Amino acid sequence: MAAREIAIAPVNPAMGAEISGLDLSAGLSPETVTLIREALLRHGAVFFRDQDLNPGRLMDFAGYFGEVTEYPFVKGLEDYPLVVPILKLEGEVKNFGGIWHSDTAYLPAPPMATVLHAKVLPPAGGDTLFADMTAAYEALSDGMKAMLAPLKALNSGATPAAAETRENRIEDSGKDAGGRQTEAFHPVVRTHPETGRKALYVNPGHSVRFADMTEAESAPLLAYLFAHQIRDEFTCRFKWSPGAVAFWDNRCTQHYPLNDYHGHKRLLHRVTLKGGVPR
Repeated sequence: MAAREIAIAPVNPAMGAEISGLDLSAGLSPETVTLIREALLRHGAVFFRDQDLNPGRLMDFAGYFGEVTEYPFVKGLEDYPLVVPILKLEGEVKNFGGIWHSDTAYLPAPPMATVLHAKVLPPAGGDTLFADMTAAYEALSDGMKAMLAPLKALNSGATPAAAETRENRIEDSGKDAGGRQTEAFHPVVRTHPETGRKALYVNPGHSVRFADMTEAESAPLLAYLFAHQIRDEFTCRFKWSPGAVAFWDNRCTQHYPLNDYHGHKRLLHRVTLKGGVPR
């Protein structure tokens, strides 16, 4: 696929872009991989429509950008254990990951990116919101930036808010984390290893407290940051369609899958790409 056939259209001024003119199942040239990577770094999240990808092809696409890694709590597909079903069934009222978060921020080296492919969608609803943590950081005052600079926060995979969203999948397809560490301290402000830009790295799903502080002492500042991060000017909204693919940079974005489609099934396939230790 020649680069001249590809179009990149921003979703809104905050972040996100739709890329058209590509069949992701057909393989990507080095030039196209570079173009997608540059769009991801610029926009934080990129989206593709009408992609016919089986799990193997989804793995192939993700593999152009890094090493696919496992998810610690839920089993993947039988033949593709690194492809995790993100599922809500018709009779369920909780959706998987239904809180603002950065994927598995509780790991010592959280994933650098996530790829989702729509398989079954409700007739309406089920959109996903994204927020740009670089823009959120840059909008802070100099005084706040100085205060946050030395801080680290404890991120946990066992917070009640996050655990509640995966209860249904733990019940039917949970797996033993195998002693894997699901609690880690990370900088409150991390530096992107590719762009060099700073981004906030705390989130309501996993961030519990600051290092050397109690949860009660940490709560007021965390509450402020959680509210600040999702201001309208930092966010975009992606409306899913059959075969759509979302690919986001987990190092500088957060996301929130809306839970507004009770009584309908929603299934997406997810792969995550191995990342480094936040600095």
